[in-house]
Amino acid sequence: MADITRRLGWRHLRGAPTAHVRHHSAGKLAHEGAGLSFWFRPLSAAISEVPVDDRELAMTFHARTADFQDVAVQATVTYRIGDPAVAAARLDFSLDPDTGVWRGTPLEQLGTLLTETAQQHALAVLARTALAEALVDGVAAVRERIAAGLAAEPRLPATGIEVVAVRVMALRPEPEVERALRTPAREQIQQEADRATYERRAVAVERERAIAENELASQIELARREEQLVEQRGTNARREAEELAAADAVRAEAEATRTVRLAEAEAKRSVKLAEAEATRSVKLAEAEAARSVRLGEAEAARAVTLARAEAAAAREVGEARAAAQAAWLRVHSEVDVATLHALTGTRLAENLPRIDSVTVSPDVLTGLLAKLGTAEQA
Repeated sequence: MADITRRLGWRHLRGAPTAHVRHHSAGKLAHEGAGLSFWFRPLSAAISEVPVDDRELAMTFHARTADFQDVAVQATVTYRIGDPAVAAARLDFSLDPDTGVWRGTPLEQLGTLLTETAQQHALAVLARTALAEALVDGVAAVRERIAAGLAAEPRLPATGIEVVAVRVMALRPEPEVERALRTPAREQIQQEADRATYERRAVAVERERAIAENELASQIELARREEQLVEQRGTNARREAEELAAADAVRAEAEATRTVRLAEAEAKRSVKLAEAEATRSVKLAEAEAARSVRLGEAEAARAVTLARAEAAAAREVGEARAAAQAAWLRVHSEVDVATLHALTGTRLAENLPRIDSVTVSPDVLTGLLAKLGTAEQA
């Protein structure tokens, strides 16, 4: 949109390079062109602004095929206004002198015109085409038909519109129909996948069979070699047994010879040992006899000496006891009777057995006390 500024009852317009501006003042054309900039009076000016750049118009509409199936068409039309003067005369591109905004909706009118025209030609071509064919070749056919129809439409040049390009992006049936149409392809793809799986399994089975045959051949070869190994081991075992038997025979012969020699040597050594033992026994007997004689003589002499010593000791002990008894008698003869009684009690007490406890009855205690009192009085 153009930029309009206010200055003391005047207006200044500054247009864009992609906008064609027409300025009428008092019914006469004062300015015309793209990218203009001028002053004007709002009360006497009529200004229209027509965009001359390329514009994209996206459209989506539904159509019905020859087999009565609904499809959605997505298309885009690129257009431009080639004759701004004609477009300004046919459509309302006038600007508000205060805001610079279009008074009407000219671009919406152009969009409606282009959409309805394109839809008319698309419906015409799809109505004579089956759904399957429309899905395969319908995009190109619809694009060519829309382009041809817009080029042949007389109202567009009369409005100053030029169609630059037509693009049809998609033709899509309803979701249920689309799923139904996808089913055969999916089934075919699944069949191809199953066939590939079966072939892969067949190849795997063939490879497994080849592997099993190789393993069987390997096992047969191993069994044959094992048989050869067993035979070779048997031969080796027989040879080893023969060699061991020969070695055992040589070892037994050598052992017998060594045993005979050891027996002869042992017999000779036994004879020598017997002779030496007999000689040693004779010598030991003679030495034992001499030692016995010497021991007997020494024992007799020791017995005589002991007898003499015992007799002398007995005589001395008897004399000592007699002297002690005589001295004891002399001492006791000089002592009074009470002292003798006390000594007698002491000796008796020394020779009596041990008494742990003594029980004194009242009768005995009374008698003793009576005797003690009588003795004190006397």
